[in-house]
Amino acid sequence: MIQPLATKAEPAGDPSAMIGSCPLPLSDYKEIVLAHGSGGKLSQQLMQRVVLPQFRNAALDALHDGAILSLNGTRAAFSTDSFVVSPIFFPGGDIGKLAIHGTVNDLSMCGARPLYLSVGFILEEGLPMDDFRRIVQSMREAAAAAGVMLVTGDTKVVDRGKADKIFINTSGIGLIPEGVDIHPGRAMLGDKIIVSGSIAVHGIAIMSVREGLQFETEIASDSAPLNGLVEAMLAASKEIHVLRDPTRGGVSSALSEIAQSARIGMLLDESKIPIHEEVKGACEILGLDPLYVANEGKLLAIVPPAAADAVLAAMRAHPLGADAAIIGEITANNPGFVIMKTRVGGTRVVDMLSGEQLPRIC
Repeated sequence: MIQPLATKAEPAGDPSAMIGSCPLPLSDYKEIVLAHGSGGKLSQQLMQRVVLPQFRNAALDALHDGAILSLNGTRAAFSTDSFVVSPIFFPGGDIGKLAIHGTVNDLSMCGARPLYLSVGFILEEGLPMDDFRRIVQSMREAAAAAGVMLVTGDTKVVDRGKADKIFINTSGIGLIPEGVDIHPGRAMLGDKIIVSGSIAVHGIAIMSVREGLQFETEIASDSAPLNGLVEAMLAASKEIHVLRDPTRGGVSSALSEIAQSARIGMLLDESKIPIHEEVKGACEILGLDPLYVANEGKLLAIVPPAAADAVLAAMRAHPLGADAAIIGEITANNPGFVIMKTRVGGTRVVDMLSGEQLPRIC
């Protein structure tokens, strides 16, 4: 389901009243649908209603980008992710590079230094061997660039027509430095919300290939390992409260999850959110809201006001944070909701993705 563009400025007020004025999406499904993998409301419901009740524990209940574990007094982060992107090759990357970057970034969002990865390949019979070699080589190059080692793995092959060329799972382990405490529940009143650069690039890069769209400048995926950027940020200040990479569900779903977890409100300024003109134009053509489009090389940081300038300067000094900007702040109003001041002077609720905007994007 395509998330409609918000074109009408809504008056400020009770955000639940604004949401209540729209038809509620179906949530009681008898079968799995694509939207259950969107990273939005249905993904959240699937976890909360089916998975979490069976495996309740403190590490899982945190709903972080990875589990924070204590191993003989050392704090470690452990994360896993699966990649089913279509097409498997796209401008700026491929499914292999995406898999390495995705798990490196999830560990980085825990404040960890990524060290070791595993890989699981599910291959469809008939996948060209040259394509598989190309993907494996891309993974090797991405791991080397991120400074991580791929140390274990597994391969399975399924019948022709039972998969879509190749699916990849990667898991990873990293260590968390002393004094670093990054957690989605730590967002506090007055904190500044920072994005590391222009949003919606990865999702539009994928869609431009699928839809055959051509632009004067090619839109290439922003897929990148963010561990170096995070290290630079932590060197500037270890007081960073929250980090999140806005992948599935985009910036909107990532911030909505944090607002709900910390029970705080957020106020964004639409005019401060960086977005390339080509991406903005593509979103308009496709009828997409860039806030709901996936990113693979951007992060969101929630930082105390006293540390915000130092962290922002460190980000802008790094190649992956050159366009970083403060886009909002944490407020006491409307706990659990994200409100955005629009360019035309109104406000609207930035809710979690309620359907499947872009399937098979990561």
